[in-house]
Amino acid sequence: MQKFTLPLAAFAALLLTGTAFAAPAVVASTKPVHSLVSAVMGDVAVPDLIVRGSASPHNYSLRPSDAAALESADIVFWTGHGMELFLADALDTLSGGAEVVELAEAPGITLLPVREGGAFEAHSHGEDAHDHDHDHDHDNDHDLDHDHDHAHDHDHDDHAGHDHGEGDMHFWLDPENAKLMVTQIAATLSAADPENAATYQANAEAEQVRLDALTAELGDTLAPIAGKPFIVFHDAYQYFEARFGLEVAGTVTVSPEAMPGAARIDQLRARVSELGATCVFAEPNFEPAIVRTIVEGTEASAGVLDPEGAALTEGPNLYPELLRGLASGLLDCLG
Repeated sequence: MQKFTLPLAAFAALLLTGTAFAAPAVVASTKPVHSLVSAVMGDVAVPDLIVRGSASPHNYSLRPSDAAALESADIVFWTGHGMELFLADALDTLSGGAEVVELAEAPGITLLPVREGGAFEAHSHGEDAHDHDHDHDHDNDHDLDHDHDHAHDHDHDDHAGHDHGEGDMHFWLDPENAKLMVTQIAATLSAADPENAATYQANAEAEQVRLDALTAELGDTLAPIAGKPFIVFHDAYQYFEARFGLEVAGTVTVSPEAMPGAARIDQLRARVSELGATCVFAEPNFEPAIVRTIVEGTEASAGVLDPEGAALTEGPNLYPELLRGLASGLLDCLG
């Protein structure tokens, strides 16, 4: 009788799960990453998500449920060390047995250089960013100076959540990069779960077709506002700009955690008028009153851009909704 124990257990698992092998436990760091992983996994399983709701990876603190998810994970997908600093130590201590996939290192993805400082000229007119790195007042950059000697090369600076040696880590906002992320996600899942490899690959191919259609759609949507200067809350959008021919004239703050002081706000208001920027965009995770103060007394309008999907429901449709939301916000204000 004992020799039938294993086959009977396997048969029971087959009845319960549809396969004799359970899918790997997968964790994704942020909503955009989770959306792409969800699209590849499809009906096989639902990945867990760390940064939920309207939380931002810039200032996130792990919860006990996050720690439990990481401890039980077989695979963890995250953008990488240059963005999700809250997760770096936890991956070492809690996910020692998991395969950790840093999507910034996915084959084909090239990280753009971090654009230094909040000065507008450094961002959109090809000037050397280092010439303008100290234009903002100390209310905005005291956190940058605290731990770093500015005589050091900027490649070694870590400005409040962005490791400059890693480049600009907002790479998911280019749908062509999202396609490369999907390829890496599918390859990782297929290697870990060969029983469902065909499903992962088919889902990845379907997602890449959808992303191609999204790129074409957004190109048409954004064409009327190409080249119109605007100001963003922090420098999160250069991949989106580069893909769709947009022109950010500058940022409100160098770091989302470092709010601009009165002198910086006065400077920003003057720059808005000088550059003819018609819109200044806040973000849902950070205080929009500052943006309203900046546009007061100018001809610019205030808008909101959401680079991480704070207001969106998690799942496979979040990523295209995220990019369409950016396009809609820009068009509503600039168009």
